[in-house]
Order: sequence, then structure tokens, then C-alpha cells
Amino acid sequence: MLGLGADRLWADMNRLLAFLFHQGVLDEQFLQLQQLQDESSPNFVTDRELSDYKKMGIHVNQLMGSSSSIGANRVRNVCVAFRAATDQNNRAGCLRALEMLEHEYCYLKNKLHELFQIEQERALAAGVRYPAQN
Repeated sequence: MLGLGADRLWADMNRLLAFLFHQGVLDEQFLQLQQLQDESSPNFVTDRELSDYKKMGIHVNQLMGSSSSIGANRVRNVCVAFRAATDQNNRAGCLRALEMLEHEYCYLKNKLHELFQIEQERALAAGVRYPAQN
């Protein structure tokens, strides 16, 4: 009976991964990380230790620049705190900042989606037509 549940979960995971690739949320880099999992490190993707603070700082800088360029002030502010934690090799600070970053990013994403939907409805009500999206 346990095997059937595991098979269902495996199928669910594969469907979700296919969806995330189709939506552009994940790319080939994720597949490469998954391939690093083996018997000695079965949770490689989910249990990576925060240790390369310099590399994290580079990624945080990129996100900070991107968020600044679109006016996402709260995301940028969290990136500033995250960057400070990486500069200090502060694991607890990085984890707190990562949690805050996830929250702020999701909030921004949802609100921008809402804004774009309203804008599209407004444009349709005004008679403006957008090209069909594939």
C-alpha cells in the first residue's frame, strides 16, 4: 500500500515539475541540481547548506538591482539586509532575509498580477485590444 502512495506522490511531483518548466519558473539548472542527488546525498536540492556567501551576495545584488529598476522598494530593502548578512557570513541573518524576501516577492507578484488584470480590463472596457498571447 505504501508503494502506491509513493507512486502517486512521484507522479504528482513530475506533473508539478513539468508545469513549472512550462511556465518558465524552473530551467535546466534545476535539473542539473537534481542530478547531483544520489544515495549519499538524497536531499541535495532541498538541504543545501548556506555556505557560499560570496556567491549568494552576487545573486542578491542582481535581485536588488532588478527590484530597484522596477521600483519594488520593499524587495530592494530586504535585499539590502540580505546583502549585509552575506557580507557578515551570517547564516541566521541570511535565513531570516530569505524568508522575508520570499514573503515580499510573493506579495509583490500577487499585487502586480492584480494590477495588470485591472489594467487589462480597463483597456478592454475602453476598446483597446491586446495581441493574443500564446
